[in-house]
Amino acid sequence: MDRIVDVRAYVADYTNLPPAAADPADNEALRQWKRRKVASPMSQHADFRDDRMAAIGPNSQQTVVVQVESASGHVGVGTTNGGVVVATLVALHLAYLVRGQSAFDHERLWDRMFNSTLHYGRKGLALHALSAVDLAIWDLHGRITQTPVHTLLGGPVHESVELYATGPRPEIARKLGFWGAKIPLTYAPVEGEDGFRANVSIAEQARDSVGADFPLMYDCWMSLDVDYAARLGHAVAPLGFHWIEEPLRPDDYAAHRRLRDRLPPQMTLASGEHEYTAAGFGLLCESGVDLLQPDPNWCGGLTELRRISAVARTSGARLIPHTGGHYAYHFIATRPEPPLAEFGIFAGDCGDLVPQHPVFTGESFPVDGRVRLGDAPGFGLELDPAVPLHRVR
Repeated sequence: MDRIVDVRAYVADYTNLPPAAADPADNEALRQWKRRKVASPMSQHADFRDDRMAAIGPNSQQTVVVQVESASGHVGVGTTNGGVVVATLVALHLAYLVRGQSAFDHERLWDRMFNSTLHYGRKGLALHALSAVDLAIWDLHGRITQTPVHTLLGGPVHESVELYATGPRPEIARKLGFWGAKIPLTYAPVEGEDGFRANVSIAEQARDSVGADFPLMYDCWMSLDVDYAARLGHAVAPLGFHWIEEPLRPDDYAAHRRLRDRLPPQMTLASGEHEYTAAGFGLLCESGVDLLQPDPNWCGGLTELRRISAVARTSGARLIPHTGGHYAYHFIATRPEPPLAEFGIFAGDCGDLVPQHPVFTGESFPVDGRVRLGDAPGFGLELDPAVPLHRVR
């Protein structure tokens, strides 16, 4: 009864759902954020400099939902992004490798999917597709056995998971009890010294808004070079910034080594949001990265996240997942290290908590900056019938 009999892939459609609240008209910095004025790898191109969503592709963030059904009638659900391209990879390739197999054979199924996509995969959208299927199989395993995923992983070490908030309003993160706040870098190197000074000024304003003892971090989203990142690190270290995140292209390992050597000793170098598999994270560790940030919806799913965690432990690096919601919480709760995960605050005026996975109901929300996991089977999430899903075949 644990055999997988069907794999279905969908793209979520949010177009007819109620829009988020409009930004306050008198808050120019916040309006900039909602227009996605964020430093990115595309900032060097003037026509994309002020439009983050265009820079990453207008459809690349479309949510993909994967359902995996067993002979017992249970259905597990996993998600990622990448829109129709990723959903097609699931429907026309990965489903073939998974049907007829046991939902309990996580390592075997992961290996089948990864090896079968080696000739075009290893990173990027192929791993997004694999991640969604892997997460759906873990959810299915939990539903068949009526067991939460954190118990399948060996049981929680911690009763709750502490969270830091990512968004443009660190004062809201402090007010809501989060551990700390990560703010987006606004200006890229191509915008010159004025942009650099503006980035430092934004950091100073963030510090002023939260007081002296609240952890702050800077998310640089692959937009910098070694010289600029080193200067930025030295400029914000006196402000008590704990880390700069993903300042370089994730697979430029030699540059990470040079940057680590030039950063202030107290400044943590974080990366991994756009890295894939334990092999890639091993190279980041060898390059001097202190903090690994795999995304369970992208890096290879929960099966590979376990291997990445082993790499972090043997390398002396810390692991804090990039977002991930319940998929990350279930995993982090089972690790002996102090549990810390990320929570994004982006919607409306960036002052309210909204679901990290809008396609689901049943998400556990933070209280005083911590989230507690229940005992519901699988990841404890149910698809929201209000969100239309378009199947890809």
